[in-house]
Amino acid sequence: MNLYIKNMVCPRCIMAVRTILVSAGLTPIAVNLGEAEITEELNAEQQANVSERLAQMGFELLDDPRSQLVEQMRVCVIEWVRMEGERPKLSDYLSTRLHKDYSLLSKLFSEVKGITLERYAILHRIEYAKELLCYNQLSTSEIAYKLGYSSPAHFSAQFKQITGMTPKMMRANQTNDRIPLSEI
Repeated sequence: MNLYIKNMVCPRCIMAVRTILVSAGLTPIAVNLGEAEITEELNAEQQANVSERLAQMGFELLDDPRSQLVEQMRVCVIEWVRMEGERPKLSDYLSTRLHKDYSLLSKLFSEVKGITLERYAILHRIEYAKELLCYNQLSTSEIAYKLGYSSPAHFSAQFKQITGMTPKMMRANQTNDRIPLSEI
């Protein structure tokens, strides 16, 4: 049985969800961002118990198919943003990964989240850029290319549009204005 879980954004989330499932007496086969596969079929009482345990840790068990698909899109965007090397267009990536027409995915995402998929991906790219800037290991140009921007100028302009400062200004100020991924 597959469980769809909202707010899983990192490897620690995966470990936390796995621990919750095991402590609930379940057998996880696989736990990935946004999804866990277990061997058991849950009855209503077990589902309520797991849902409550997940909620205590800031996660949400999704049972609505639309919400499940939106969560899958959200996870795919995170994966796409953090992809190494050449990355496909976001629309192609989502269509391929989720086996659905991009226009259907885009419309559903906008309806449920109140933001376009493209804007959502931009916000994630900028948050990842902030993370990379904090590490101070890559130049602005290297970050731009790592995130798939066509040029450092395009990256800097988009970064400033979203944050109100250039990447160099953020790095110089050493501000930590990062937004948790679960809140984007």
